[in-house]
Amino acid sequence: MHGFDNNYLLLTPGPLTTTQSVRAAMMFDVPTRDKEYFAMIQDIRKELVQLAAGGDDNYTSVLVQGSGTYAVESMLCSAVSVNDRLLIAVNGAYGQRMAEIAKKAGLTFETVTFEEDEPVDVKAVSDMLWKGDFTHLAVIHLETTTGILNPVKELGRLCAESGTVFMADCMSSFGSVEFDMRDCGMSFMAASSNKCLQGVPGIGLVVCRRDAIEKCRGNSRSVSLDLYDQYAFMESSKGGFRFTSPTHVILGLQQALAELSEEGGIAARSARYRENQRILSEGVKALGFKLFLAEDVQSPVITTIEYPPGDFDFDGMYGFLKDNGFYIYPGKLTKKDTFRIGTIGNVFPDDIRRLLELIEHWLEA
Repeated sequence: MHGFDNNYLLLTPGPLTTTQSVRAAMMFDVPTRDKEYFAMIQDIRKELVQLAAGGDDNYTSVLVQGSGTYAVESMLCSAVSVNDRLLIAVNGAYGQRMAEIAKKAGLTFETVTFEEDEPVDVKAVSDMLWKGDFTHLAVIHLETTTGILNPVKELGRLCAESGTVFMADCMSSFGSVEFDMRDCGMSFMAASSNKCLQGVPGIGLVVCRRDAIEKCRGNSRSVSLDLYDQYAFMESSKGGFRFTSPTHVILGLQQALAELSEEGGIAARSARYRENQRILSEGVKALGFKLFLAEDVQSPVITTIEYPPGDFDFDGMYGFLKDNGFYIYPGKLTKKDTFRIGTIGNVFPDDIRRLLELIEHWLEA
């Protein structure tokens, strides 16, 4: 038997702390080929389009078994054909991961790279697009490496002007930041169940323009990650998966989406996350820590905090917080020693205040 229980909070970028009701919703075994189950899938797909693109019938959603990276790989390798050229904007580990996917898949691609504490520069991307004859642009909307937000609206306008297909990894932004795919000019958007939708791991998702996914037929280098084939089967079967679906995860996602609506939608959830992050930022600065990102590019999802000068025992602080019910995250940067604290999931301002009290107690000990 494992040593974990539900008396702690995951202050991480995901998986994250879920509600008891989401966990309870998964305590049922359901058949994968039942019409009622298919109808549930269709309701989820429709709700995802509502959240991402205002329910516009020109958009659809596709569920992909696996983590969010499975959805990103499915999106990239299905949307980009052998005759296409992909530009990937990179300012963190997850942009680098997209480049790794493209390389392994044999896609024709280039990267344009920025510092980890700088948002993607639209002019630099523009210069590359216009001179490079690229057909597709991919970017991370919210780079979880640091918590930085990238300017997807501006990049979307650029893609519209240049006739470029715009794809975004919105893993950490979908549910935490208000945006509309139509306003951002996104043809494809990848996310997952276990981030700010507050479900559990096991389902990746892609919301996309119908006309864009119809052009993906025959592009994929993979059977299980063929986004077009998954889409076509879900459409023809009215909710079926080609291969075994993660039924318990689907039940949890249905409940999580209902709870998102009850909270007041993405706007209300974003406001809660932002308040969590504000309290955290002000609190750690008052304790003498320095934030890695400037305030104007900081997201409400995760905050990167630099090690203070001198000997700082992160492992000691981590263990103390764990013993008192909080899990935080180590850093993921290459140039500075940092740690990260998430402010998403079933987490509220009083939880962050309690965390800050514990950090202060540890520093003074």
